Amino acid sequence: MNGLTILYHHRTRARDGQSVHIDELIGALRAQGHRVVLVEPRRVEAMAETVERRLLPQFAYELGELGYNLLEFVKLAAAAIRHRPDALYERANLYMLSGVWAARLFRLPYILEVNAPIAEERARYGKLSWPALAAWTERRCWHAASVVLPVTEALASYVVRAGVAEKRVIVTPNGVDTDAFRPRDRRAAKARLGWDDSLVLGFVGYVREWHGLDRIVDLLAERPALRNARLLVVGDGPAREALERQARAQGVTERVHFTGVARREALPDLLSAMDIALQPQVTPYASPLKLFEYMALGRTIVAPASCNILEVLEDGVDALLFPPGDTDALAAAIERLAGDDALRDRLGAAAAKKIMTRNLTWKGNAARVVSIVRSLRSSGVLAEAPA
Repeated sequence: MNGLTILYHHRTRARDGQSVHIDELIGALRAQGHRVVLVEPRRVEAMAETVERRLLPQFAYELGELGYNLLEFVKLAAAAIRHRPDALYERANLYMLSGVWAARLFRLPYILEVNAPIAEERARYGKLSWPALAAWTERRCWHAASVVLPVTEALASYVVRAGVAEKRVIVTPNGVDTDAFRPRDRRAAKARLGWDDSLVLGFVGYVREWHGLDRIVDLLAERPALRNARLLVVGDGPAREALERQARAQGVTERVHFTGVARREALPDLLSAMDIALQPQVTPYASPLKLFEYMALGRTIVAPASCNILEVLEDGVDALLFPPGDTDALAAAIERLAGDDALRDRLGAAAAKKIMTRNLTWKGNAARVVSIVRSLRSSGVLAEAPA
């Protein structure tokens, strides 16, 4: 069967987990013989602050987001005329209407990937000058899409409550590259860090205060069962400095290590050193990228039993889950695993097996996207008219 041409559009600037999702899906599509034409802004390093964010007041930044549609539309139209794509695939963002315009003008199936209710998120943290307008642009894209791909069932409920027909909503979780993130020797990974005899608790990602790593630092200092444990934080972020101060105050500085932003290719070895992989807190609609990487590497996971996590993991089968926000239950789960090697091995092996049995991979996601595009084209479903 002939390969497809997919016009892929996004506004992601930072080379963080969002960029990983973008690059991995595009790479998987191309590996399966499809052509991907990319329309995107220039990306910057994960910790970098862009010039526009640094210089513009919030209201002016949002005006810029809205005005950027004109430039995006010109780029999308030029790409559509030159490459004659079979579909437009877009990663949703606020104030981003150019994909809707291009899909309707060129009569393209319009597939919209949704990773969060972004208007709600930004309003919650006081980062919206015009919340009603921002929310309208978000809903406009949801309604215009031929198919909406939220990353969790929890997030799909937002889309459906906004009035999008359930038949046009297909949940597509994040995935993992099982060739890169294949199980490897834990002892060798620990030896590279000089931690041969330690129990390693680990976390990967952009380090924010709400992630709850302060509780883990406290546990290292307080719990006798964790006197030989270390915390490996693979990443960086605004909470790092406070956590380092806390570690000094608690006398565990030598047992807490931040790698800083790690190269993507270094992650499998770093994560392989972890005996217990942590997701202490989670946004209730997210599909955490780290979760699938932990699973693929056979790490033993401790995470909250929130609805979105329960879509992927089962307590006592392939992870230990605790009631969200219950720090005592989090501590109990970590202590239980610290003293039970066999349980850690069983849970880790079951998590790795689930990645394969449910095909929670970028290859699987790419195949699903291709199947959706072919179905939309054969049935003649294009971008929807305005709601």
